[in-house]
Amino acid sequence: MRWSIVLGGLVAIATAAAVVAFIVEPDAVGATSSSRGRELGKELFDRQCATCHGAGGRGDGPSAAGFATKPADLADGRLMNPLPDELLTNVIRRGGPAEGLAPTMPPFEKFLSESQTAQVVAYVRSLAQPPFRSAPPPLVRVAGAPRQPIFFNHVIHAGSFGIECQYCHADARRSEYAGLPSVTRCLGCHAIIGAQDNPEIRKIHDYASRREAIPWVRVFKVPEFTYFPHKPHVRAAVACQRCHGPIERMRVVGAETGQQLGNDLKRLIGLRPAPPPLTMGWCIDCHRAENAKGAKAPLDCVTCHH
Repeated sequence: MRWSIVLGGLVAIATAAAVVAFIVEPDAVGATSSSRGRELGKELFDRQCATCHGAGGRGDGPSAAGFATKPADLADGRLMNPLPDELLTNVIRRGGPAEGLAPTMPPFEKFLSESQTAQVVAYVRSLAQPPFRSAPPPLVRVAGAPRQPIFFNHVIHAGSFGIECQYCHADARRSEYAGLPSVTRCLGCHAIIGAQDNPEIRKIHDYASRREAIPWVRVFKVPEFTYFPHKPHVRAAVACQRCHGPIERMRVVGAETGQQLGNDLKRLIGLRPAPPPLTMGWCIDCHRAENAKGAKAPLDCVTCHH
């Protein structure tokens, strides 16, 4: 009887200790799980990826010398850390062209399951220097975004490489319009980068050889009777994202702007919904908000309608 009581007490103590350990240190379980995932990811990486990307992900694998464009340096945290897992997963599973990159990165969806792909991404994250700290914001999709003549992925150019908007849209600081990148502007980087192995870059060279402008499809446009100058907004340090949204998180840029029937109907019945982006009410609300902070944003009608 005595031994059964002692044994029962020991079992109770052990159970309680296990419960306390689970409650007090739940992160330890997650850390062990994620650590195991990275280990599995390394095994997959060494088997499937290291031939091109190298054992440390530096793009120096034994096959790398055969490529016109060196494989990406997956250990460069400055470029890799801003990219969301969704984009990395898409490149691994569907190949480089899925994100506007070269087809020398083939699709692996027939060789890696979704969980295995996630393990590879987790391992790649562990290579980053500076270290990967937290997940970047998710990608943004805008319904009805137009198909452009060239797949210019803003997530890579503006998000990963951090190219300033005005490098491509150079007229914004000195004109009423922002301007669209010319063939010459694109070739400033892509005369060499991707020129031999990326079909999207090849299109730029084709336009250049034909002496044609790239027929970009315009996304943002105010009515013809409205004058909107970019120059004073740039001088006032208004972020481009304030009007255009998080461009650096869009594969393909789109916009939901202008008058909306649903918004107008709500106003007819007495509601006061926020005005849609790039409408007069939206712009006036912004100017009033900035003036409340000490700015001198004009509110006269002739500022935009003259």
